[in-house]
Amino acid sequence: MDIQKIINDLLQKFNVDASLLEKFKKDPMATVKDLLAGLGLNLDLGDITKVVEGLTSKLGLEEAAKKSGGLLGWLKGLFGKK
Repeated sequence: MDIQKIINDLLQKFNVDASLLEKFKKDPMATVKDLLAGLGLNLDLGDITKVVEGLTSKLGLEEAAKKSGGLLGWLKGLFGKK
């Protein structure tokens, strides 16, 4: 799976639909999961996290990155990982 290609494809979607970008800013992990599911991509949590981190880096969204990290920490806690 080419993570960089996925990131670029999602960036193009954000450029076309500003509401997607706003949704991403509010809940990056859920937005990426929804978009990937819509593309028929079945990635694991680690790959989804890489996509979220790549998007936040390219978009310069430090706040979204913090939310993503917080959500990721919560998800890891569900599975007993630290």
